[in-house]
Amino acid sequence: ETVRDVVLTASGLLRPKIGGASVYPYQPEGVWTQIYGNEKWNFNKGPDKYRRGLYTYWKRTSPFPAFMSFDAPSRENSCSRRPRTNTPLQALTTLNDPALVEAAQVMARRITTLVGPDPTKRATLAFRSCVARAPKPQELDRIVALYEGELARFKQDVKAAEEMAFGPDGKSFEGFDVCELA
Repeated sequence: ETVRDVVLTASGLLRPKIGGASVYPYQPEGVWTQIYGNEKWNFNKGPDKYRRGLYTYWKRTSPFPAFMSFDAPSRENSCSRRPRTNTPLQALTTLNDPALVEAAQVMARRITTLVGPDPTKRATLAFRSCVARAPKPQELDRIVALYEGELARFKQDVKAAEEMAFGPDGKSFEGFDVCELA
């Protein structure tokens, strides 16, 4: 839940509303089909889908998949401390979960607007927004090198850049270079 909350906060999408009904953020199709038959996960389409992970609905027999990738406890017992983990599923979740991809798209537009064209300033603000500290010089060098490599790749494949920068809804954002956003 914390990883999702940090991503939503860094992008500016997090809705800080306290209390209220559970929310249904994106979940892959068919997760409930095997367990609950015809029951459907009707995910929220409005701003509620950006509420904190604490409010995400789940059933004991079918926990929220993105949280399970990060070893969320079962909620059957209290958990005073979580173990430290790192699995390939966590990387796949952060790269492919539509909520996290959408947050990255929004964050790219926000940082580009706030800082301007300098890749080093962009990387510094993005890093600080996500990690809550300034990047070390070697971290900053690696991030800028990754950015430059991906920028070159997206300039070769503008269609892929559009899909990454704007997502499946195809929203257009005038004034932005699509390859830089991607």
